[in-house]
Formats: sequence, C-alpha cells, structure tokens
Amino acid sequence: MRAIDAGLLVCHECHQLSRQDASAGKQFCSRCGGLLHARRPNSLTRTWALLLTAAILYIPANLLPIMTVNSLGKGQSDTIMSGVVELVNYGMLPIAAVVFVASILVPTFKLVGITLLLYSVQRHQSMSARQRLIMFRFIEWIGRWSMLDIFVIAILVAVVNFGSLASIEPGMGAAAFASVVILTMLAALTFDPRLIWDNTKLDDDHE
Repeated sequence: MRAIDAGLLVCHECHQLSRQDASAGKQFCSRCGGLLHARRPNSLTRTWALLLTAAILYIPANLLPIMTVNSLGKGQSDTIMSGVVELVNYGMLPIAAVVFVASILVPTFKLVGITLLLYSVQRHQSMSARQRLIMFRFIEWIGRWSMLDIFVIAILVAVVNFGSLASIEPGMGAAAFASVVILTMLAALTFDPRLIWDNTKLDDDHE
C-alpha cells in the first residue's frame, strides 16, 4: 500500500509524514512549514523539458572543442572523442578508458535511462516498479562521475600556464558538456520517484 492510499503526505523538505486533509485547499508541513503535495507538481513535464534541453546540448558538447592546447605558438583543439583517440595514440589506455566512460558512456546512459524511465511511467509500460527503482538509483549513482572531464580541464587550465610556451584553454564544448551534466542532474532531482509506484496494480500483475 502506498502512503497516499493511507491518507499520508510526505514533506519534500524534511520528509515528515502528515495526515492528508481533503477539505484543505493547501496543506503545510507541521514540522518545517513546507507546502505539501501528493506528488511534485508538473514533475514529468519539468523532467522532460530538462532532458530534451540536455539532449540538444549533447550534440555541440561532442562536436565542439572541449579544450585547446597552445604550445610554442601552435594551438590544437580537441573534442571529447578526439581527446580519447589522442590518449590511445600516446599509449595511455587506462586514462583513455576512464575519459571515454565518464564523458561518453555515462551521459548517454543517463539520457537514455531517464528517457526510458519517463516513458515507462507516463505510458504505463510493462516494467515492474522494482526495475524502475533500480534504473532510477543507477542513474543517480552514475551522475557523480559525469563531471570528470570538467574537473580535469579546470585543473589543467590552472596548472598549465607558461605564457607563450604552453597554456590550455577551455572550449565551447566544455561549457556545453557541463550544461548537459547539470541539466541531467536536475532532471533526476525533478523526477518524483513516487510516480514509479502509481501503477501498482499493473506492476503486481507482472511479478
């Protein structure tokens, strides 16, 4: 049984359980005073908007240079994928693998995973609540590795600065990639996981 079926509301701020008052237009948490909702308002719409924006920005994030290395008056711009190829050519396979996973696979998994989760919840697809919950937790877990490239570029820009001899500058691809990471993180936060359990009867039939 869901909390909403028992007439209980969970505060989004402090997670206090409160008894639902059907006669009240607006209901506030008795502990922190936050506005109570059975489900986050427009959760699916907001998550879709953030996800689609991230998907659009994911294209320039991979096509535009993520950083430019200037050495002895010559500059070389690299996208995420060309940077991975350069690392492979230099024999740095472990580093290339880490960058590829963190910068290519992880954002792709997040975009595809959130899309499947939203579609299954919105269209009541035949996916169990347990499968949706595992997918949601996996999306939250892998999100922490998405900013690896941005951290590396920030460190390199701060450390490698020898005037006209050598310097590293971030490119537009880095800004687009950081935007994709932030938007997918916000999409995961905006999604109300309680929606996973709203078609309980359908899930029970498949278990």
